[in-house]
Amino acid sequence: MPKNSKVTQREHSSEHVTESVADLLAHEEPVDYKRSVLNVTGETWDKQKDGDEELEAENRPAWNSKLQYILAQIGYSVGLGNVWRFPYLCQKNGGGAYLVPYLVLLIIIGLPLFFLELAVGQRIRRGSIGVWNYICPRLGGIGYASCLVCFFVGLYYNVIIGWSIFYFFKSFQYPLPWSECPIVKNGSVAVVETECERSSATTYFWYRETLDISNSISESGGLNWKMTLCLLVAWSLVGLAMIKGIQSSGKVMYFSSLFPYVVLVCFLVRGLLLRGAVDGIMHMFTPKLDKMLDPQVWREAATQVFFALGLGFGGVIAFSSYNKQDNNCHFDATLVSFINFFTSVLATLVVFAVLGFKANIMNEKCVVENAEKILGYLNTNVLSHDLIPPHVNFSHLTAKDYNEMYRVIMTVKEGNFKELGLDACLLEDELDKSVQGTGLAFIAFTEAMTHFPASPFWSVMFFLMLINLGLGSMIGTMSGITTPIIDTFKVRKEVFTVGSCIFAFVVGLIFVQRSGNYFVTMFDDYSATLPLTVVVILENIAVAWIYGTKKFMQELTEMLGFRPYQFYYYTWKYVSPICMAVLMTASIIQLGVSPPGYSAWIREEAAEKFLFYPTWAMAILISLIILASLPLPLVFILRQFHLVSDGSNALSVTYKKGRMMKDISNLEDNDETRFILSKVPSETPSPMPTHRSYLGPGSNSPMEMSNAPNGRYGSGYLLASTPESEL
Repeated sequence: MPKNSKVTQREHSSEHVTESVADLLAHEEPVDYKRSVLNVTGETWDKQKDGDEELEAENRPAWNSKLQYILAQIGYSVGLGNVWRFPYLCQKNGGGAYLVPYLVLLIIIGLPLFFLELAVGQRIRRGSIGVWNYICPRLGGIGYASCLVCFFVGLYYNVIIGWSIFYFFKSFQYPLPWSECPIVKNGSVAVVETECERSSATTYFWYRETLDISNSISESGGLNWKMTLCLLVAWSLVGLAMIKGIQSSGKVMYFSSLFPYVVLVCFLVRGLLLRGAVDGIMHMFTPKLDKMLDPQVWREAATQVFFALGLGFGGVIAFSSYNKQDNNCHFDATLVSFINFFTSVLATLVVFAVLGFKANIMNEKCVVENAEKILGYLNTNVLSHDLIPPHVNFSHLTAKDYNEMYRVIMTVKEGNFKELGLDACLLEDELDKSVQGTGLAFIAFTEAMTHFPASPFWSVMFFLMLINLGLGSMIGTMSGITTPIIDTFKVRKEVFTVGSCIFAFVVGLIFVQRSGNYFVTMFDDYSATLPLTVVVILENIAVAWIYGTKKFMQELTEMLGFRPYQFYYYTWKYVSPICMAVLMTASIIQLGVSPPGYSAWIREEAAEKFLFYPTWAMAILISLIILASLPLPLVFILRQFHLVSDGSNALSVTYKKGRMMKDISNLEDNDETRFILSKVPSETPSPMPTHRSYLGPGSNSPMEMSNAPNGRYGSGYLLASTPESEL
């Protein structure tokens, strides 16, 4: 024994001995279990492998700062849906009244489940595959299902970034290319493009100049080379941001997470100065309280909460796995959840300030067009001049004057009023035209920006914001794939990242055909909703019912240094699983009730038309749902019937200086005790205090151990900073 060891010094000292076994172990040289007589696994010691495992555990990448991590989580959760989905739902589902169900569901579903994912990622320090393998090997399919859903979502999400890149570069010209309809020559005569004249300049530019869209999903039409190039640029950006893991993506987040807020604030200030902006905001937040009793409103609010926070994708777990174990993830969960909510409200203010301005412009245009019709009827004596109020001046006709004149004509000409073809030109009708998604970003918003002073500047800012919002979400989505794969299969980070981006680009070519927009709609509607709902329900069950809510709460107490509110205990155990089960049932019913279809742009009619998916497209749709959900039953069956190993016969214990780490996650109670001490628990003395002990699934919590006479296993291992598992 070394002369300077505590035991040797104690032999030559007359001082009273007070050291515990823990103190002795903390100062002794580390003992390698696998080379000792305590090796009960029967496996031969591999020095290289053992060293690699320890090095990996100690050298796991970490965030450079807390700010970088928070910005990464915000960048991931705040995405395109906050800008173009939330405002639409708010308008459709009762205006300001929609905020009530959304906020309630955010608190009872979103926040607890977001906190749960942050906690398990930080505690176990693995990606989604490793985390769920560790907690419950038979539910290890959760991690693989999350990876598949991330892959499907990443495929089409990056196409949207590609569209934004196209518009971004087209914005560097004045006037903006979508501000006017193109002129085409018909022989010696120059005429306006028919498709554009029958729709609008922004609609034409979107469907014809950008997508060059076909009339249906069955008409491929070949690749759109402009969109193919933009998709390549988009995947190159994602690959460069991800190639060094969080070391590179973390730096990107400083810009991609903060820049959208700068743009939103600038747009809000500019929007509030526009004529009609207040009309849009007042229309937006005027509550329709009867909507709060509609179950459909609550279903859509729950779905939006679910996707807004990125639950089930694995990105939240991946990001939190790079944290220190004493990080206050409860604070992070609360902060990110409410920043996400306030960002949605901010985006809604911006959208409806701009749409209020656009509605006033369109309403004035409507008044002018219909006033010309009335003048024509007056000149041809179809209408009498006596019907026109004396104070009306056609050269300066206001919307109020027109509405008064319209009501008079409608009353007098009640029998043949429809034949006149006059429109009411009500501002509320313009504001009630619901737009979302690409219709909001690439048609309605772009049209509004053409009326801005210095419109190219605002267009550049807007589409650069969309690129950054999309990039932040894509980094989180790709982390949901790369982190668990690299953790589990030990592939090289750079090679896997580049390879996955190239593979995704090749598969993603399906979205840049002329019919590609219809495939984007299919993937957006069906590839993630149902599988992710099932994934999150199983995550909740795995932690709350299989691992144990009490045990999980106790470990959170050890990790955070304080006990989380009992609110989380009840939401994890009862409220969230029930709410998610109701949401899943409602989603299945919705899929059954709503016929699977899509809005096709018909070139000859210059209008959208709802079409049903053909049989082959229905087969793809169903395959997406099945494929994304397949790992869940597959892994369960394979491990339930021991067709693949889940590590249940292996016990890995690593002694380190001042601490010990062990994984007992997959052993039966009797086997654990027999393997470790060859005694039953009650016969085994406890040589160590049981504080800060970490017990795997299937074992009692440290609190329960403290109540036992000699501890559950007769030994108390100190908490490891990085739990290990035989994955």
